[in-house]
Amino acid sequence: MFVGHYGVSFAGKRLAPSVSLATLFIAVQLLDVGWSLLVLLGIEKVRIVPGITATNPLDLYYMPYTHSLLAALGWSAAAFLLYRNLAPGATGRSSLVVAAAVFSHWVLDFLVHRPDLPLFANSAKVGLGLWNYRALAFGLEIAVLFGGLALYFGSGVTRRGAMIGFGIVMLALQAYIFFGPPPSSDRAAAITALGAYILFAGVIGVLERRATRVA
Repeated sequence: MFVGHYGVSFAGKRLAPSVSLATLFIAVQLLDVGWSLLVLLGIEKVRIVPGITATNPLDLYYMPYTHSLLAALGWSAAAFLLYRNLAPGATGRSSLVVAAAVFSHWVLDFLVHRPDLPLFANSAKVGLGLWNYRALAFGLEIAVLFGGLALYFGSGVTRRGAMIGFGIVMLALQAYIFFGPPPSSDRAAAITALGAYILFAGVIGVLERRATRVA
């Protein structure tokens, strides 16, 4: 899953209004941010295998430090502690929402990945494999992204057009990933992913500052 993760960010903003959307955008992709960096460092491994699933050509055969269940729990706990101790005005509730946003990445990945998510180390791999069903996987991305956005709008946010437009742009990128050519290399996949996460967090930060709330 890619853009669907951001639906959790919007839902998290509804639960913890004090947490910025930019923070939540990074939180829901934190495991993949770590994965991108570790792939570039040669620590975690991925192969480009066109056709390995109907929608995604990545053979994610070694990623125990970011995408094992045990690692995801560790990253979530670290996010809770960092946010609780470093973010101005952080509360237990807001810190828990940030931690839950981090862990949601593994839960949503479990739905779409082939069995390449380890429970611990690089062992006992799981995944329901919805990436093998293109229409179902794409529909899930849409439902989670715009479902979260609808929850966010329910908090009284105005100037919604830009947010909806941004969601459509993200969805178009998801369509390109599903239907476009595969990455040229593992490094290209990691660099592109990392750049997208940073860009999306920056854009949502600008859009959030421009948004207002109904009095």
